[in-house]
Amino acid sequence: MEPHIIEALSMLAPLIAVVTLVGTGGWVLTTWLRIKNGYPLESSWGKAIYPKDKVSEERVKLLTQDNAQLRAELGAVKDRLANVERIVTDSGYQLTHEIDRLRDGREVN
Repeated sequence: MEPHIIEALSMLAPLIAVVTLVGTGGWVLTTWLRIKNGYPLESSWGKAIYPKDKVSEERVKLLTQDNAQLRAELGAVKDRLANVERIVTDSGYQLTHEIDRLRDGREVN
């Protein structure tokens, strides 16, 4: 090789080394933050890799149970709301009329 090419490469070598180290350090930091905060890791093909440990599995089970309980409670609240809506919207005039008749002392049929 020619001397000026070797000299240029020797000047660029520290820059290449620094860029490589910073890139690798950034990747390690990003991976550590993902693990620390519970985000899934990704394989080289972009597919999520979930760490398998007892704590994570137990956490998923508890969250699944909590989710099912909240869904059941939400269903009960929807049913109650439907009943309240039906009571409020159905025959409001007739209910008022019956209350007025009871106040007057007449018998309701």
